Amino acid sequence: MASSIPAAVESSPDRPRRSWIALIGGAQGPLIGLVLLCVVFAVLSPYFLSLRNALNVIDQVTVLGIMAIGMTAVIVIGGIDLSVGSTLALSMMVMGWLSNDKGLAFPLAIVLAVVVGAACGLGNGLLVTKAKLPPFIATLAMMTIARGLANIITNGEQIVGYPDWFTALSTERHFGFLSATVALFILLLIVSWLILQYRAVGRNLYAIGGSREVARLAGIHVDGLTTGVYVVAGILSGVAGVVFAARLDSSQPSAGLGYELDAIAAVVIGGASLSGGIGGIGGTIVGVLIIGVLHNGLNLVGVSPFIQQIIVGAVIAIAVAFDSLRRRT
Repeated sequence: MASSIPAAVESSPDRPRRSWIALIGGAQGPLIGLVLLCVVFAVLSPYFLSLRNALNVIDQVTVLGIMAIGMTAVIVIGGIDLSVGSTLALSMMVMGWLSNDKGLAFPLAIVLAVVVGAACGLGNGLLVTKAKLPPFIATLAMMTIARGLANIITNGEQIVGYPDWFTALSTERHFGFLSATVALFILLLIVSWLILQYRAVGRNLYAIGGSREVARLAGIHVDGLTTGVYVVAGILSGVAGVVFAARLDSSQPSAGLGYELDAIAAVVIGGASLSGGIGGIGGTIVGVLIIGVLHNGLNLVGVSPFIQQIIVGAVIAIAVAFDSLRRRT
């Protein structure tokens, strides 16, 4: 695949030198916003800067962060995925149904739950590349299908009670602060960042987002990579569903409602462009933390959940407006 990369994509003289600031993928503005947000909530609440609250924020953003990693790749190629929240719910329901209702070995149920996520992603990819549906329509259809299947499996009822070792993955802290689920999230962040920044496939994704036709003429297998990106997003949604089930000690068909919007918001707030070709894992984690800190801080100061929705929506609108302004200039 490396031989098919055009020289302009593989090595550009305008490419900035690697430095610590490059790790956040051009999201210096959102990073400053995150710091200011922390300062504001630290003033408003004496509990915000406590270690316990910081660990709580990290635990809360783990599920969203895992989904946002896949969403980053989707948005980089100029796509969108509205099905990640429903895929999360379907995966966790499949895991609970296979293990608790059908008596399947729990590790195997986890694997099959992730496979279900991959199948949803494959469906998205084929609808986009073979059926030539717009990504918005294709993933909207998959969102509805997956949510319906998640409810059908148990007739809309939740599944409760998992092995202690499974729930301990999200509750038991190692070295005093690190749970297994958070460690998994950090590992996925590192691997995905390295792939997007240093591997040929990562550069190809940016090329596709810049211009699909130019990328095709340069020898990049556009349809294959596009399908692969949606499959990866589905896999990560399945993993997020498993992590969410570990946190809740249950599987709920209503889980993940609205998470697709939060995942898209995190990526866009982190500096990615909805038109494709721009974005990165570093910026995404900043966006995820902004959303997590926003929810956590507003809860600490007693803001109504309904008002929180308005505030988060306003933040998304501002981020997209800045994205449009940036592209125009």
